[in-house]
Amino acid sequence: MNDEKVWVLQARNGDDEAFAILVETYQTPVYNLCYRMLGEPEAAEDAAQETFLKVYQNLPRYDIERPFATWLLSIAAHHCIDKLRRRRFSTFSIDEDEESPLELPDRHAADPETETSRREQQRRLQRLLQELEPLDRAAVILRYWQDASEVEIAQALGLTVPAVKSRLHRARRALAVLWQEQELEAETQAERIPYGSPAI
Repeated sequence: MNDEKVWVLQARNGDDEAFAILVETYQTPVYNLCYRMLGEPEAAEDAAQETFLKVYQNLPRYDIERPFATWLLSIAAHHCIDKLRRRRFSTFSIDEDEESPLELPDRHAADPETETSRREQQRRLQRLLQELEPLDRAAVILRYWQDASEVEIAQALGLTVPAVKSRLHRARRALAVLWQEQELEAETQAERIPYGSPAI
């Protein structure tokens, strides 16, 4: 029996210290999933806390033979999907300038310009993710940010493996189209800007 299973069993028996270890171990992946789903640091923090509360309340029903990470991320993904469905309007601001508090600068970046470009691309991708249907967004995040397999995604989201493959394929195509549209729009705007402005 690995350490994680021991912590889960101890937490089930009321050991708060064991549950705290589980929270410490998984708080970053849970927060990151919530941030990618919701697009806002504050909403992600709230969703992560609510996820761990749900996990604590549902520990007695957790199947010890199932990977804990899959079960935990499933709860986080479904919680975020529910929050998104309850939203009438998108609250993601295009002017959002805040970075994820858990995202550290890349020490290996070639230069500040490269780092700035990388961050801008991350912000653009985050905005594009908000355009996807919540279930497609969850599948993409689990696959490409949490490195979950198609089988794990299917378990986490209550889908079949072919449905996961279909959603991932559709979401990748949608993101590619949106990315190209933004590139075109940026090029068009750049062409409209005059090269020089008169001195005042």
